[in-house]
Amino acid sequence: MADVIKIARELGAALQEDERYKALMQARKVNDEDEALQNLIGEFNMIMLKAQQEAEKEDKDEAKMQVYNQQYMDAYQKIMENENMRAYQAAQTELESVVNTVNGIIAMSLNGEDPMTCDPDAQNCTHDCSSCGGCH
Repeated sequence: MADVIKIARELGAALQEDERYKALMQARKVNDEDEALQNLIGEFNMIMLKAQQEAEKEDKDEAKMQVYNQQYMDAYQKIMENENMRAYQAAQTELESVVNTVNGIIAMSLNGEDPMTCDPDAQNCTHDCSSCGGCH
């Protein structure tokens, strides 16, 4: 058992050395330093808090809830339009792809497949070639 934990820790360290992980950490740092983005996130969180407080009232005001909902969507759109947030999202997607592949290999291995040859990405075949990046 200790060998498996040791290997998992080594895998974690290897992931932290991966360029996609480093790109995500850099994008996170840039986001943290982007004052305009942080202000937008603060506004977004305040809107969410106000909406939650209103929703918890027994006699909640539906008109206020609609206003909060529109403000929430507007704030979210502004956040997602920020170039630093877009870069962060792209970096996060790249790293998640690697992690999903790793998790897929582990899951397939636990189902008895050969960990050296199994391909979790091939398992996502929809048999609709229009959605495919290539045959497996």
